[in-house]
This record gives sequence, structure tokens and C-alpha cells, in this order.
Amino acid sequence: MISEKISIIIRVYNVEPYIRKCLDSVINQTYKNLEVLVINNGSTDNSGAICDEYARMDSRIIVFHQENKGLSYALNIGLENFTGDYLGFVDSDDWIEPDMFSELAAAIEGVDIAVCSYYKDTDADSVAMKNINEIKEHVIPAEKLLLYPLKRDYYMGFCGYVWNKLYRAKLIRESGIFFDEEIKYAEDILFNETLISQSNCSGSFIDKPLYHYFQHSGAITKSESYDVKTDILTVYKQVEKLLPDKEKYWARGFYCHHASVICELAIKKRDENMLKKMQKEVELHYDDYKKTNREFPEKFRRIENLLAQNASEWESV
Repeated sequence: MISEKISIIIRVYNVEPYIRKCLDSVINQTYKNLEVLVINNGSTDNSGAICDEYARMDSRIIVFHQENKGLSYALNIGLENFTGDYLGFVDSDDWIEPDMFSELAAAIEGVDIAVCSYYKDTDADSVAMKNINEIKEHVIPAEKLLLYPLKRDYYMGFCGYVWNKLYRAKLIRESGIFFDEEIKYAEDILFNETLISQSNCSGSFIDKPLYHYFQHSGAITKSESYDVKTDILTVYKQVEKLLPDKEKYWARGFYCHHASVICELAIKKRDENMLKKMQKEVELHYDDYKKTNREFPEKFRRIENLLAQNASEWESV
């Protein structure tokens, strides 16, 4: 197992109810050679003060205070300042198992990126995310690292997020890749896919949940902002360009899914113009969606119901 320094980037914005649990889980890792870069992204609650309190208690924590310039900007502050040999990420409203980075450190031997499974947590329960298809390769080649996050129903435990991964710092530095600061949502998926496609790197997977992805009501995934939701469409159009021609339909299938989610939001908001716009996007990519969900035909009924929605049939409020 490696003994070099692992840098961990944590971006913080108004997470006062959660940040102590997050930081406690990081500083109490069984892997001790850590550098923890906490970027306080213009919090208006006590998050920044709590981060400073932890920095006074633990010299491994370095806090950066900045005005809020977006999630990606905050992550890039971390990328510009980390000094470790390896790099990980933790979201400030999540927490990790005590041996997460010890396990990932062992798994990254001989590869560029180590990945672990995770739990999806709510106030009510904690569910381990499992892959339907077993990942058997000891060394996962780049072409599969690109596709596993897009084959989400088959590889739910793998996902495209940065927080369940450990990266060789050399890979990050030599790539020159940063998070796209124009993107407010799904920036990590674009970062991952860009890094893998440009670096032709290899990976490994630990079939063990070590990260706790907490779904609280204030999380960005719960946002009903069109700006946030449409960002992910931009992301998957960019991801499509990174894939080999014969695999591009996986990105288009995901695009279709997220366009359908915006359809649902438009119906909730009684927004006829957005509904029609997104219905066109769904129709355009529906064949690809079907290809990516051949083994899940029950999903097609939901899409077809959304395509059949007509604003003239909505009940007046």
C-alpha cells in the first residue's frame, strides 16, 4: 500500500448541519498522510467558522475562503493548490467510511484511478449501490472506464462522480484539465470523461461501499432550477464528443433521460414552452434511449407518457 500523501478537496457552501460529520470522517481516516483542502465558497452560515475551527485542531487541514463564484471554481482552487501524490474528493454534506482512503490507496497500485462503491443515504435509510454486472478486470482499460458511468443501470456502484475515486496526481497535473466553470451541475462527470479520454488511463474497482452520498432536501440534485437541470444536457453533448463513434449512443441515451426529467419539471411548473422544447429533445434521442435500456423496457412507458403530455389537457389552477 502506498504511503505517499493523499490530498482531499472539499468544497463548502452553507452546509452547517453536515460539515462536522464530513470533516470528522476525513480526519479520522486510517490512512493518516493526508492533506485536506477545504474551499469555503462564500458560505453565509457558520460553515466557514467551523472549517477554521477544524483547521486549528488538525494541521493537515488548509482552509481557503473565497466569494461564491460557483462549484467548479471552488474545485479548481483545490486543483491549483494541492500538493499530494494522489488526489481525492469529498462533498461537504457527505461522509466516508474510516478505511476508504486506505482501501483506495491499496487499489491504485499499478493503475491511474481507483474506484469504490458507495451508499445512497437519506434521513430514513442507507442503501448500498450494487453493480448488476460484475467488474472482473483487475486493470480496467480506458475504454471501459469511459463507458461504465454511462451504463449506469448495469454499474450503479461505479458512477461518474469524482468523490468515490482516487487519482494519481501526476495524471491530473499532466492533463492540465480543470472543471468547466460554466457548468453548475454534473461538472464532475465531464471532468472524469475528459480526463480518461485524453489520458488513456487505467483503473481498478473495489466492490465495497465506502462513501456515503447523502440526499438531503437542500442538495443541488433536488434543485428545480432550469439553469441547473439544463447544464447536464450540455455536459452529455460534450461527453458524446469524447466517445468512440460506435459508443456515442450511450451519451445520447443519458441526454434523453435528463431531457425527460426536465419534461417532468416543466409539467410541475405548468410551463408549456419548456415542455414542448424538451419533448422534441426526447423524441430526437429516443431511439438511443431504447438501445441503452434494452433490458429495461418498463422505462419506455414513462417516456411515452411524457411525450403524450399536452398542456391543453392540464387542469386549470
